[in-house]
Amino acid sequence: MGGLIMALQMILALSIIVAIHEFGHLITAKIFGMRVEKYFIGFPPKIFSFKYKGTEYGLGSIPLGGFVKISGIIDESFDTKHVNKKPENWEFRAKPAWQRLIVMLGGVILNVITGIIIFILLTYKNGDQFISKDEINKYGIVALELGKEIGLETGDKIININGKNWEKDTDLFNPNVFFEEESFYTIERNGRIMKIIFPDDFLNKFSSQKEINSFIKIRNPFSINEVVEGSNAFNSGIKKGDKIISIDNAEIIDMFEFHEKIKIKDNNKINLKILRDSEFITVNVSKDSEGKIGIIMKPDQINYSKKNYSFYESIPIGTVQAFSIVAINVKAFGQMFSGNIDPRKSMSGPIGIAQIFGSNFNWDKFWRLTGLISMVLAFMNLLPIPALDGGHALFISIELLTGYKPSEKFLEYSTRFGVIILLTLMGFVIINDIYKLFV
Repeated sequence: MGGLIMALQMILALSIIVAIHEFGHLITAKIFGMRVEKYFIGFPPKIFSFKYKGTEYGLGSIPLGGFVKISGIIDESFDTKHVNKKPENWEFRAKPAWQRLIVMLGGVILNVITGIIIFILLTYKNGDQFISKDEINKYGIVALELGKEIGLETGDKIININGKNWEKDTDLFNPNVFFEEESFYTIERNGRIMKIIFPDDFLNKFSSQKEINSFIKIRNPFSINEVVEGSNAFNSGIKKGDKIISIDNAEIIDMFEFHEKIKIKDNNKINLKILRDSEFITVNVSKDSEGKIGIIMKPDQINYSKKNYSFYESIPIGTVQAFSIVAINVKAFGQMFSGNIDPRKSMSGPIGIAQIFGSNFNWDKFWRLTGLISMVLAFMNLLPIPALDGGHALFISIELLTGYKPSEKFLEYSTRFGVIILLTLMGFVIINDIYKLFV
């Protein structure tokens, strides 16, 4: 059931984004008097269609994209029956270059506008909820596997990032931090100020959600929520509501620390210091055959900070959030081409996108991811690859600057080349998605 919810969310989000993108091409083409033959969401085989004012509107059965067919254009449909005929005034090729450029950019423009609107409305609706620097540094961070690898330790308090102050939890995971030439945290450890420099290959390790989740977490106190009847903890007198302060005189704050300490202990008595009703007591307990003592824990409530924004305040904030996604993608592509990021880790196809949505439906998360994908789609479509909007826009821009219009044959063969690139890329990300399911 979880997989179905993931898939349905991805399909709904992509359908919305693609419908808006292709509508951008359709409406600009019609404004300039071009004939639009087809407007489809999804790829063939066709589920249904209808005609309205000369355009066939339809739904395809493969929900991974869509298309608009404009008369007189060389695109991925490879319709070349018009090539040897005189251009009709309603054809794409008969229109001035500036009009053709606007039509090719129409989808990208609407995707950008959509992304901005989504982030503005989410900012206005939800404001900004975060964990403040002071709240995080009350107990410091828990260093997970990747954090330990670069030299962080549990209990470290992060003073600044790349020499600059920070405000909230998301700042610690902002990819822009790691794009700088030398990235580092300044930390306080046991009263000493230290500099933790990220290694050159850290960005590559930080490019998948699995590895991001193995970096650091907020160190959060906990209490015992339930003691299993008949367990070693029950027989040792441990009670619901107790707080474990230390294990064998080693301070314990977070549940993760507790599990790590218990895991390395043998079955001899474990000395626990417990806070119960404002009093400290000592309890000795041992692990059972499964390595457990028989307690269920719950984390304490985290104190979140929240800022609310008026609609007018939300406009610049939401706009910056939207364009920051594009900036991160531009930097990530640069790092991929330079070899600092492995595409196998950072690129995702349909399966990977569906997993990001998750198996539980949440409207805020759905729209945030839809806005993100809309901005990413706009960026990807602007890449100067033939068959993409960016490839068409590049050729038309050259025509505007030089007055030289590429031949129909050149456009046909370059589009074929572009389609091969795109199909290869699509095959790569799908196979890569499947591979990542098993590693």
